[in-house]
Amino acid sequence: MQTLFLFYGVCRMTDFNGKELERKTGYLFRDKGMLRQAMCHSSYANEHRLGQMHDNERLEFLGDAVLEVVSSDFLYHHYPKMAEGELTKLRASIVCEPTLALCAKEIDLGSYLLLGKGEEQTGGRLRNSIISDAMEALIGAIYLDGGFVSAKNFIERFVLTDIEHKKLFYDSKTILQEIVQRDHRSDEINYVIVGEEGPDHAKVFLVEVQIGGVVEGTGRGSTKKAAEQEAAYRAIVALKGKMADVSEEH
Repeated sequence: MQTLFLFYGVCRMTDFNGKELERKTGYLFRDKGMLRQAMCHSSYANEHRLGQMHDNERLEFLGDAVLEVVSSDFLYHHYPKMAEGELTKLRASIVCEPTLALCAKEIDLGSYLLLGKGEEQTGGRLRNSIISDAMEALIGAIYLDGGFVSAKNFIERFVLTDIEHKKLFYDSKTILQEIVQRDHRSDEINYVIVGEEGPDHAKVFLVEVQIGGVVEGTGRGSTKKAAEQEAAYRAIVALKGKMADVSEEH
């Protein structure tokens, strides 16, 4: 019980408990220590002198391999007419750092990370690289604790969903430019920072993407690039919705 209290109490400063994360993931760990390790960033392990074997990097290594196998199998069977090169490109768009971080946000994974004080103060909970690594570590932990089927179920539920949207997210700024050009529009695309949150060492940027002066999407991120990417993605989804509405009317 003391170990569990340490995990629950330190990992999140307000109202954290392991059951909350398990409820969000839909997976109940038999070994609670495995879940703790998946959430333990190297900065926390170093700060508390736990050693490399107690951070989540080995689990991340394993989870990355499991994710590649499951996603490859899924795409192979769901896209039977797609050539190898296109399958490789599609898989890359799904398992890349920004997309995995987007998936992790569905369960607010950053809130459950064990971080060192330095990473905490510099906005580590919002950093895509840290969040995506934790997502892979969580996959690795589920694989070790519950086996391949449990890991596969988790990946299919939280990663291999809305693939077409995630494919758009992967290269959203380029795709948005192509959509505007395809529609023979000469409207200029501008990304405008409309706000900032947090202290200087842990900024969160709020961005609007404007097409011809009209706001079509908003985004937020720990970097301007990440915020612009999310804004472009939301603009694409909005524009596709408008095009669908027009086609339905006719």
